[in-house]
Amino acid sequence: MNIRLNSPRALAAALAAAGVIGAVGAGAYTSASAVGAPAAAPAVAAPLVTMPDFSTITSRDGPAVVNISVTGTTKTSMGGMAGIDPDDPMFEFFRRFGGQFGPRGQQRDVPVRGQGSGFIVSADGIILTNAHVVKDASEVTVKLTDRREFRAKVLGSDPKTDIAVLKIDARNLPTLQLGSTKDLKVGEWVLAIGSPFGFENTVTAGVVSAKGRSLPDDSYVPFLQTDVAINPGNSGGPLLNVRGEVVGINSQIYSRSGGYQGVSFAIPIDVAIHVKDQIVATGKVSHARLGVAVQEVNQAFADSFKLDKPEGALVSNVEKGGPADEAGLRPGDVIRKVDGEPIVASGDLPALIGQKKPGSRITLDVWRQGERHEISARLGDASEKTSTVARTEPRAGQGKLGLALRPLQPQEKREARVDAGLLIEDAGGPAALAGVQPGDVLLAINGTPAKSVEQVREVAAKADKSVALLIQRDGDRIFVPVRLG
Repeated sequence: MNIRLNSPRALAAALAAAGVIGAVGAGAYTSASAVGAPAAAPAVAAPLVTMPDFSTITSRDGPAVVNISVTGTTKTSMGGMAGIDPDDPMFEFFRRFGGQFGPRGQQRDVPVRGQGSGFIVSADGIILTNAHVVKDASEVTVKLTDRREFRAKVLGSDPKTDIAVLKIDARNLPTLQLGSTKDLKVGEWVLAIGSPFGFENTVTAGVVSAKGRSLPDDSYVPFLQTDVAINPGNSGGPLLNVRGEVVGINSQIYSRSGGYQGVSFAIPIDVAIHVKDQIVATGKVSHARLGVAVQEVNQAFADSFKLDKPEGALVSNVEKGGPADEAGLRPGDVIRKVDGEPIVASGDLPALIGQKKPGSRITLDVWRQGERHEISARLGDASEKTSTVARTEPRAGQGKLGLALRPLQPQEKREARVDAGLLIEDAGGPAALAGVQPGDVLLAINGTPAKSVEQVREVAAKADKSVALLIQRDGDRIFVPVRLG
């Protein structure tokens, strides 16, 4: 037999099979000159990784994924510039002369249509989808893979988590098995089934890119980030693991073009189940609130507050009379755990709190003035007022503090609605680089209330790498990290 050997590995394997040399360990090879020499220890074999069987998952679970079509109306002004693209050649004409062609403010109902995806979770017709898919819908139609269509009733929707529950009048429907995101690992394969651009039962696959992502205006959801191709129409469809269990609901993408660019986000199924159970039972959803504004703890803040690592939710404002205020939380506290659950990023806090029941009591692990404290708080109802996540000023510089300060006058205190603080008349050096501006009110430094200029100087003099300034600007409070020389 004529065998062609293209590599030393192939040659060694052939010699081993012929009995010329010993068996070759995985990932290693030897030569004929080594015959009789002590055998080298075989290299450790890498685990064998196989691709998941996407076709089996699709054929088994695809029939439980549905296409959703919605119709509704929206109010549109008949006069003026409403609905005209600024790039339209007629935009400037209507801006100048639109008032001469009919009364402004008069509105009419304009039909709107939309499409999305969903999936069946019970054989009697309960379907999960996104709240934004059925928003303002007057009629919702669900189409199954066998081409049957049903008029759906919206049992309820929750804009805070973007979850909606539908019901169709049918029996013995195929369903999807619901999993959990607790054991889901970054790097795992996941599969999406939906109707992008109206193309029904489209399958795309990728991996979990990250867990617990906090997005603007979606502080109640610790999103799953994936690189699964998601496009308009995929919203509300399931994200499945390799066992065919639903681990998320595809919700939105990050895009500069309007289409898929490699970053997609899904709502964890644990959040969706929590919302679904409330809607099915009561027709509405309630979320708890703590009554604080929080921001990220970066390395500068960690140095300022003497934290071992930059983790937690930094409290920048406490709502007066709210649950946090009654529990004794203060601006400058760093919340590190809720009922034993670690808070790594600031977005973890509202996501955890939002899944609690209003009126329930929680235990907070808080870092204050270099010491650990346990604080018990009774949560309020988010429907009354929503906790917010503040934005952190990212820039920082080096050198001296660089602030010109003076005490607030009584009238200035009343206008700023503060009991104490210092007016920043000028900001230079590291403070200016960190984003501090003239006219800001300095309320605290490293958690110590700013009652006098001398006090601020003393705290800054004792600081090592950085200080955390609590400032108020236009009624909003935020911590700003300032690096020192």
